[in-house]
Amino acid sequence: MTRAVLFDVDGVLVHSRFHADEAARRYWDEHLLADMGVEPSRFQALFDPSFERVLTGQKSLVAALDEFLPTVGYRGSTMDFIGYWIARDSHLNFQLLEVIKQLRSARGVRLYVATNQEHIRATYLWNELKLRHLFDDMFYAARFGAAKPNPEFFRRAEAFIGPLEQPPLLFDDSAEVIAAANAHGWEGVLFTDVTDCSGHSWIAERLSIVK
Repeated sequence: MTRAVLFDVDGVLVHSRFHADEAARRYWDEHLLADMGVEPSRFQALFDPSFERVLTGQKSLVAALDEFLPTVGYRGSTMDFIGYWIARDSHLNFQLLEVIKQLRSARGVRLYVATNQEHIRATYLWNELKLRHLFDDMFYAARFGAAKPNPEFFRRAEAFIGPLEQPPLLFDDSAEVIAAANAHGWEGVLFTDVTDCSGHSWIAERLSIVK
């Protein structure tokens, strides 16, 4: 029986400062002040509730940064800043990717990315970090006009996946997202490290067949 397996990005596929577990966070901005003249703590003000409009595609990241960066003392090119940011916020979880590569060889598995991203970083992840070589599609907030844990995100994903014999299986580092996925009828698994995926009974069974 075919099943869709979906993976979050930040805190799952990518080691990130946005990991739900503070001890597991990776900080891309530790040299931000020296390199770009912006104090990292001041930059975090970008992610106030209004940033949801960027994530859901209602406002471009470029426009948001055009407005925001001068308020924290940055006078350079917005596009240069975006390039610096996304290139450094891309520490792939290679252990997990190895498991996903094996899983891709198994029968009855469709692999997807399910993430809260705006368009620029989503494109970078898909093309430059080459997630397109491992996954069938990327479902992301700006594409859907809704961000996890909004139920609309799950409904839109299901429309692309289509009917399958088993509910979608989602790995995410956010307990709130997992609760929403389970409430929607999916199987959500809280991700803390690679064993949460490789040790999952359904995944482990398919990995054993591949080996």
